[in-house]
Amino acid sequence: MREADIIKRVFLLGIFKKEPEETLEEVTKSLVNTGMFDLAEGKRVLEELKKDGYIANEALSMTGVAIAMEAQAEFTLQ
Repeated sequence: MREADIIKRVFLLGIFKKEPEETLEEVTKSLVNTGMFDLAEGKRVLEELKKDGYIANEALSMTGVAIAMEAQAEFTLQ
């Protein structure tokens, strides 16, 4: 799996796990704080996810939810 794909999956998982009152911008900044990427790259990835249909109306689409759930299962230690 390419690094860009992993970043997108982690981003979708972050949105999936966010608190109801958290915004997408706050999720982006949280991921920036982990060192995953800088703010400019985070905003670019967020726009790509919106353009690709994984995010609609500031929430995950059904496809976004499905990918986030796959990522959660993939990243969970067994």
